[in-house]
Amino acid sequence: MQKPVKRGNAWRIQVKYKHLRDAATRDTSEECIAWAHKRLLELQLEYEKQLKDLDKPKINLKQLFELYYDKVGQFTKSKTYIKNHIKWLDRYYGELTYISIHDLTPKLITENRERRLKQVKPGTLHKEMSLGSSVFTFAVREVFLIQSNPFNLVKKPTKPQSRQNRINQSQIDKILHGLDHYHENMVPSTPAHYIAWSFLFALETAMRKGEILGIQREHIHDDYVHLPETKNGTSRDVPLSQKARKLLDLLVSRDDYLIPHSSNSFRLLWQRNLKRTGLGGQFTFHDTRHEAITRMVNNQKLPVEILAKVTGHKTINVLVNTYYNPTASEIAKMLNAA
Repeated sequence: MQKPVKRGNAWRIQVKYKHLRDAATRDTSEECIAWAHKRLLELQLEYEKQLKDLDKPKINLKQLFELYYDKVGQFTKSKTYIKNHIKWLDRYYGELTYISIHDLTPKLITENRERRLKQVKPGTLHKEMSLGSSVFTFAVREVFLIQSNPFNLVKKPTKPQSRQNRINQSQIDKILHGLDHYHENMVPSTPAHYIAWSFLFALETAMRKGEILGIQREHIHDDYVHLPETKNGTSRDVPLSQKARKLLDLLVSRDDYLIPHSSNSFRLLWQRNLKRTGLGGQFTFHDTRHEAITRMVNNQKLPVEILAKVTGHKTINVLVNTYYNPTASEIAKMLNAA
């Protein structure tokens, strides 16, 4: 630190730390010295911060998501969702997409949450933020790019109440009629017929759409279907009722997959039929799982521990509280039958 130098009626002093410099003019030499001591400490802190910034990897939000996909995401069941999420990342995060991950603060995430809530439903945003949190947990624990996960300090939107939709016979009839007038004993011959067949098979087995699309001839046995890979990452054997077995027997022998549809072509045909039949917004294909599980309890009287084996649920609470949806009238009949 240089000594103060008098210039006219004022005093001037300069300070230097490494490559950082500053200067000030004060009325007295004492004021110059007091300022210099304080400013020198500030320059030391600035220099140390610059050193830390040099050590930080230059990686923005999008690059982190891409790294997560390469190392983790592509090997998960959600790989398609993650890949599409990255494709449209600037839609979800706006200007934050290209900022350094070291500059992404809980405040910025909160502001982005409020922006997204004006565009999408809370359940959708909850899923988006859950993925974001997983990506930053990966950055902390697996590749050690940052010290903490900023998503942990931001409250996610409240998830909507679990769906309680049931599917009645009138709705089933409309679905089948809209899909090229399909009926239970018909051998599928058109793309729409295979959607209808899958709908009936799901109602009988509680299988997910993806699981049905993944069935190959080699997976079918006399009284069960073997699923080598399911949503929760494990294999499962799905027992077949007589009705489910008859549905399988309708399909002509194929060397590959039973259902000649991709996930996207299936989705498009299904959604168009819902709209065409006036059922759009009333239920989803996944609601067949709710309906099938409830029927298995009400009609087949399957105990919950056996039901979990059929459906592949590892958590009984999810099975009972989310997928078993008896109506009040059905419960009343059980009470009166006891």
